[in-house]
Amino acid sequence: MIEQPLKFFVVFFAVVEPISLLPIFSGLTQGATHEYRHRMAVKATVVAALILAFFALVGAPFLAVMGISIGAFRIFGGILLFLLALEMVFARESGSRTSSDEQAESQRRADISVVPLAFPFISGPGALATVLLWFGPVHLLRQPLLFLSLFAAVIVVLTISLIIMWLADPLMRIIGVTGVNVAGRLFGVVLGALAVQFVVDGLRSAFLHG
Repeated sequence: MIEQPLKFFVVFFAVVEPISLLPIFSGLTQGATHEYRHRMAVKATVVAALILAFFALVGAPFLAVMGISIGAFRIFGGILLFLLALEMVFARESGSRTSSDEQAESQRRADISVVPLAFPFISGPGALATVLLWFGPVHLLRQPLLFLSLFAAVIVVLTISLIIMWLADPLMRIIGVTGVNVAGRLFGVVLGALAVQFVVDGLRSAFLHG
């Protein structure tokens, strides 16, 4: 009961990578009032939580309706997370999170909480794939404690993200861009190994049940 939520927490934390929100949030809210920063951070966190909760609840039934097995999605999700891990290790701009057009649009928007903060930075494709991978085999009615413990891990990561956004400016002065990149590379290595394990588990499942 403890091992699975703990593993999920590590994977989800590496995928969301709250530390990467430091330069993003600081740049998007540069020159803004403290009240505006606080409001955008809270709203982005709440919207991201709703998106992730929706995928946790309806993701597996949707895959079943589409005729997609959990094993097949594990393979795809593992590949997607592996590509994200490579971007993190080499400190490249993540195409799986946002495009240059989305970034340009975000600079013109008064409300940055939904786009690009909640989606695609916090609850992006990698985070949604991770939620589907872990919540897919878990049935809420049959395994309520496991489901709730997994979602508690989601809430913890989102809370960390919220705190980091609130403290973006002082943390950026302490850590700096180099510190953010170093942390991102470390998380990328862990995520890459876990992504390979997802693919291996998916292939094993496909061969055993294929």
